[in-house]
Amino acid sequence: MSDTFLYTSPLDPRAKPLIDELIHEYDSRYGTYFNAEGAAAELNRYPPEAFAPPYGNFLLLIRNGETIGGGAFKHYDERTAEFKRIWTRSDLRRQGLARKVLVELEVQAARQGYTRIYLTTGFRQPEAVGLYLNDGYTALFDTLADPEIYKSLPFEKDISHLAEPALDDVAAEPRLRVAGANH
Repeated sequence: MSDTFLYTSPLDPRAKPLIDELIHEYDSRYGTYFNAEGAAAELNRYPPEAFAPPYGNFLLLIRNGETIGGGAFKHYDERTAEFKRIWTRSDLRRQGLARKVLVELEVQAARQGYTRIYLTTGFRQPEAVGLYLNDGYTALFDTLADPEIYKSLPFEKDISHLAEPALDDVAAEPRLRVAGANH
C-alpha cells in the first residue's frame, strides 16, 4: 500500500471522487442549513484559481491510483493561509489520513511563505474539531459552549517554525511526494 501526495487542481478528474463525497457528507450533515443550494454552492464559492500557486494549493492523497483524501489552501492575508476541503474517504477513516493531509498542507503553506493557518469547520463535525485541537490548533471560540451557536467554528495555528529558506520552484507545477516522507 503506497500513499502519495499529488499537488494539482480542483479541476483534476482525480479530485472528483473527493469533491462528490464531500458534497454528499456536507449535505447529509447540514442539508440547506447554510445555503439553499446545499454543499455544492459552498464548494463552488471559490474559483479553482484560488487554490493555485503562488497563493494557494490543492492536494490529493492517492493510494494505489485512487483518491483517498485531500485538502487545499488559499490566501487569507499576507501571513495566513486558509485551509479548506480537508477530507478523507469515509470508508478509510480512523487511519490518521486526515492528519497526514493536514501536516502536508501545513508544510506546503510554509514553503509558500505563510506563517499562520486559519480554518473553519462546521458545528456538526466533531471529528474535525477533535483533529484540529489534537494537532495544536487554537479554537477561536468557546469550546465549552454549544457549537451550534457559532455555526462555523474557527481555528488558527502558528506555523512559523516550519519556515524554510525561500526556493524558487516550491509552488511550481503539480508534483508527487510520498506521504509521510521527510519534508
